[in-house]
Amino acid sequence: MHAFRAAVEARDLDAIADLLADDVRFTSPVAFTPYDGKPITAAILRGVLRVFEDFHYVREIVDAGGRDSALVFEATVDGKVVNGCDFIRTDGDGKIVDLMVMVRPLQGAHALSAAMGEQFGRIQAEAIAELAARQRID
Repeated sequence: MHAFRAAVEARDLDAIADLLADDVRFTSPVAFTPYDGKPITAAILRGVLRVFEDFHYVREIVDAGGRDSALVFEATVDGKVVNGCDFIRTDGDGKIVDLMVMVRPLQGAHALSAAMGEQFGRIQAEAIAELAARQRID
């Protein structure tokens, strides 16, 4: 089982963040511009776990080299069923360097966009706090 899948299914926020490379790029299903960096990506993923209900993976597809994978999932957002896929690319150390999420149907994507929009103030605050903590450590 892919480590990311295991961490998400366990809702282990620390394990999820530990799997992200510092320069990870997150491409959202509902935002035009990708998000770069571990702090904002980790915060977005925490927000997603807050808004998805009944989230579960239904299939995992991994390339022969093990660096590219697709995790197909189902969830509910505000009463709307969402089907989606996490496309993941890892580096040589097994850290996630690229995470692109796609969802369907359009009604589900709209529900996800609205729910994440309500979370975005908190997401930004969490990302800023993590950046500040990292700067104190460095």
